[in-house]
Amino acid sequence: MAERPDGKKNWIVIDENNQSHSIPPKQISYEVAGGPYKPSEIPKFRQQVEQYLDPSSLEVAWEFLAEEGESVEPVQMAQLLFSEQSPAQCYAAYLLLCEDKLYFKQKGERYEPRSAAMVAELKHQQEVERQREQEWQEFLGRVQQRISGEPVEWLNTDQSRIDALERFAALGEEANHRAPAIETLAALKRPETPQGAFQLLVDLGVWTEHENLFLRRSQIPIQFSTKVLEVAQRSLNSTPPDPDSNRLDLTHLKVYTIDDESTQEIDDGLSLEYLPDGRQRVWVHIADPTRLLSPGDELDLEARRRCTTLYLPTGIVPMFPPELATGPMSLVQGRLCCALSFAIILDETGAAQEYSIQPSTIKPTYRLTYEDVDEMLLLGISAEPEISSLAEWAKRRQQWRLSQGAISISMPEAVIKVRGDEVQVQVMEDSRSRQVVAEMMILAGEVGARYAQTHSLPLPFRNQPQPELPSDEELLLLPAGPARACAIRRCMPKSEMSTMPARHASLGLDTYAQVTSPIRRYTDLLAHFQLKAHLRGDPLPFSAQELLDVMLSISSIVSEASLVERQTNRYWALEFLRRHSSEVWQALMLRWLREDENLGLVLLEELGLELPMRFRRSVEPGERLELKVTHSDPRSDIIHFQEMVAQAAQPAAS
Repeated sequence: MAERPDGKKNWIVIDENNQSHSIPPKQISYEVAGGPYKPSEIPKFRQQVEQYLDPSSLEVAWEFLAEEGESVEPVQMAQLLFSEQSPAQCYAAYLLLCEDKLYFKQKGERYEPRSAAMVAELKHQQEVERQREQEWQEFLGRVQQRISGEPVEWLNTDQSRIDALERFAALGEEANHRAPAIETLAALKRPETPQGAFQLLVDLGVWTEHENLFLRRSQIPIQFSTKVLEVAQRSLNSTPPDPDSNRLDLTHLKVYTIDDESTQEIDDGLSLEYLPDGRQRVWVHIADPTRLLSPGDELDLEARRRCTTLYLPTGIVPMFPPELATGPMSLVQGRLCCALSFAIILDETGAAQEYSIQPSTIKPTYRLTYEDVDEMLLLGISAEPEISSLAEWAKRRQQWRLSQGAISISMPEAVIKVRGDEVQVQVMEDSRSRQVVAEMMILAGEVGARYAQTHSLPLPFRNQPQPELPSDEELLLLPAGPARACAIRRCMPKSEMSTMPARHASLGLDTYAQVTSPIRRYTDLLAHFQLKAHLRGDPLPFSAQELLDVMLSISSIVSEASLVERQTNRYWALEFLRRHSSEVWQALMLRWLREDENLGLVLLEELGLELPMRFRRSVEPGERLELKVTHSDPRSDIIHFQEMVAQAAQPAAS
């Protein structure tokens, strides 16, 4: 109740608890008529007002006033609503009007009815907000249910909030639309950080504790869109017309595909043909995915967006939908398959003497693993003389390349596989079978590039500048093996791509192009588009400039894919070592990374893993060590080693 003025402007008012307050006039929004009133009468007055506070009654008044286009004051609204104008009714009318956000808007001391269109829009907004709030509460309910261990079925409306959590967990402050993630974390009283989002996703079973954040942070798509999958299904259901209707029938040849046991995208096979004049013709058959697509179509653009199949310890992220990549695109044993076949006759030294390239139809005879072929070569299986002959040609081929200046670097290579909760790390054996396949793939790449050079075809040629290698005297200071090979490797310049042929130094070839993995590498697919069009006599799909533009557009994606593979392998290598921290590993000091900081690169020989280590003593490249892991944190990319020798008992960290 207003009691008296307080100075020039303010008023002393007494509340229902008999407490006095000094307030400015601008805080007075409504004066109740009648009185005088006592502070003790306020509760009774409020009770009288409350019986009139029915917001739904405003709609009837609004309909009447909107029709007339009239504005009202609270006292007039009281008459309209209650047919009376007592102080309690007038104050109730005032409260209804000032709290209303739907039917009326204040203009001075009067209230105007909103237009019907505006009321309809506001009702729609209120309904949207009510629905959002309901979905939000139901989402929180499902989250709590899942955290408590009960199964839940996520709804489509939940996905945007889960997506926001995923972006925030992967990208942190760089993530767009972080607000829904932070709102969820705050509602659950979780840390409003990327780590908090990560842990919540793990607790919800959306992610695992080993979720691949490197892949999540990249621009590489993990899933195929519905549209791409529909296109793939149409190709499976109804094979498009073959642009190469005059394929060479090579179904009479014995075709060997040689891969790891886990390989599903089979993109190359080998044959050996005995000619009437006593010579032998080597056939390298490459899968022909361009049989099912054309430049610029949905499948081609999706492959271009991905650029490569990612090979990760946990599995692959394919360039093409798996139904196509492992089905009609692959060279599947016992099935009629479309291929691009490279026929080569080598001279006695291993040089390519004659060659041809032809779209073909083949029927792969044997699906072999590298281990199968190694065993066949060891036993000299007489029923398969082609295997021994192919191995002999591969050996001559390698010797010929070395005579042409090829640089051979042999370093142990780790193969990391994650199966369920088990992490396996093995050294890839540089076996004869792998050498056979590698040499034949290089041979096909040389032949493809020579054909393109002869016919002036722009192709994604791969070249490598001549390296400046350490002198023989410098190399002899290092023990033979990985330390010496590492010294050579660090001098090798990166290979480059160009639409013009040039020498590839480490392969010892004057011209070279990768053509043997069109299911798994987009640049190989580009080469197939160009080669096949020329073989048919059709215009080339890409001019030199267009091809260069495509190559430039995908270069960053290729680099990113390579980085994701390296980072993921590193993560699982550190996780393996974390789980085996009690073991002692035989290691070799390869080289200094930063000698002034005692930071070197060591090779764990049993695993083929190269990792940094900070030494506490003088050590030389090539020196053998025994190491034990004292700390490994894969998520933070930290590994610490301790050298197991008396004079170096102090922990060495990296």
